[in-house]
Amino acid sequence: MTDAPQDLIRILLVDDQWLVREGIASLLEIEADLTVVDTASNGNDAIEKAQRHAPDVILMDVRMPNLSGIEATAQIRKTLPMCQIIMLTTFEDEEYVVQSLLAGACGYLMKDIPAPELAQAIRLANAGIYQLAPEVAGKLVGSIRRPAQEAESKPVDLPLTPRETEILRLLANGATNREIAHQITVSEGTVKNHVSSILQRLDLRDRTQAAVFAVRNGIA
Repeated sequence: MTDAPQDLIRILLVDDQWLVREGIASLLEIEADLTVVDTASNGNDAIEKAQRHAPDVILMDVRMPNLSGIEATAQIRKTLPMCQIIMLTTFEDEEYVVQSLLAGACGYLMKDIPAPELAQAIRLANAGIYQLAPEVAGKLVGSIRRPAQEAESKPVDLPLTPRETEILRLLANGATNREIAHQITVSEGTVKNHVSSILQRLDLRDRTQAAVFAVRNGIA
């Protein structure tokens, strides 16, 4: 596997099973706009090869020897923030889903996903669109709603301005920057600046973490 032209979406495929890696790689290479630049068999291997290739998208298994996919995701996102990571697994556990998103993953999909849907998921991830398998979406909602319900009677003390809190609430409800800008009557650039400030003040990596934080703290 070699470096690909810049117009292709470059993929690193991480799974501890050789047959799974090779099978998925073969299916993805059929797509004209996708190429697998390398594969890795565990979390440590994934980190090393991510640094070497700087792929656009990583398909990451959750449970692997030596270092889990969740731990590898957190480390890769620190050094390669533009790299999008999709967890691809057989595990539907809500804790895995939550921890993966908090680590910086932009999606959580099941390995039985049809090949055309997986290819489209990679394209969407490369465009910055977050995705959850239908099987785990409900588990995530239940997991993040419970702490929020338990804390409903407790005041939330946030290091945010009222405007930033309002934007965080809209963000958590799925609004885009453009939709937020229209709703609160400011420019899209102003919204982007506010979102950056929110992430910095709350020590969060991205919009997904911000949304989870908002729901868990009863803001959304």
